[in-house]
Amino acid sequence: MSILKKLFKQKISPSADKPKSSIKERGKYMPDVTAPADERFTKHFILNGGKFLYCIDMGEVHESFDNILLENDWYEQDVYCLDSKLENLFKGYNLNFGREKESKFFLSTCENLIADDGSLLISSNQIKEKKLKELPQNLVIFATTSQIVNSIGEGLRGIKKKNTGQIPTNITTIKNFEPKEGVKDFMSYGSSAKNLYLLLLEDL
Repeated sequence: MSILKKLFKQKISPSADKPKSSIKERGKYMPDVTAPADERFTKHFILNGGKFLYCIDMGEVHESFDNILLENDWYEQDVYCLDSKLENLFKGYNLNFGREKESKFFLSTCENLIADDGSLLISSNQIKEKKLKELPQNLVIFATTSQIVNSIGEGLRGIKKKNTGQIPTNITTIKNFEPKEGVKDFMSYGSSAKNLYLLLLEDL
């Protein structure tokens, strides 16, 4: 059973043999730095304000996607999508796929899910040369558990290895929260907060 499955079947509590002082220092809800990558990503992502839907198969992916549309009244609405595979995957919902910023939401995949800070690593493979602020305010991202990596550096190395012929450009992260004043890095420069749903499929 994966860590993610455990997360959704039982309440997570600090280990009994962990010193109380270290728990206090990190804060009650902060992810354990020694926890597996999938557990750290999940906790960080939720702390960032992202909406997380864990799915064990494609049937659950479609059910969760249907619930997102129902919750937001997005049926028969315009969807910004640059991925023809995703259009085929979610074609049975009376959605109008296009490339308009005014669309109700942006439907996409991502490069990786970053455990260290709960962010999503994306590139021109997903958003072409668009800036995050040029995308709709609402995002629905489809990803798999095998895309979870520990750090941005690990994700960048994976992108380079996977795209030996032509490395994608416009690499950035979506963190789904307003950046704290004075805390910025080159990967999140110019980013803006987004309302983000993550459809995460278990594939390990």
